Amino acid sequence: MKLTTSNENKVCTLFIEGSIDAVTSNELEKCIEENVSGCEKMILDMEKVDYISSAGLRVVIGASRSMGKDNLILRNLADNVMEIFRLTQFSKVLNIE
Repeated sequence: MKLTTSNENKVCTLFIEGSIDAVTSNELEKCIEENVSGCEKMILDMEKVDYISSAGLRVVIGASRSMGKDNLILRNLADNVMEIFRLTQFSKVLNIE
C-alpha cells in the first residue's frame, strides 16, 4: 500500500493506493492518527484501492468516529470496493461520494 497526504485549509486528503488488509491497515491507521488533529475534514481518496478487508473497514470506521461522520469523506471508490461497503451496510453510516 502507498499513502500520500495533502493538507490544505484544514482539509486533509489521504490518497491510498493498493490493498487495505490485515498487513497494511496498521499503516493506514497510523497515518490517519498522525493527521487527524490538524484537520477539520478528512478525505480518504480510494481511487486506487483494489481491495479492503475487515481490518481495513475497522480502520475506516475508527476514523469516522474520530472525525465525526460528516467530517470523514470516502471518495472515488472502485465498484468492487464499494460493493464491500454495501454488503456490510457501512455505506449507510459513512459519507461516501
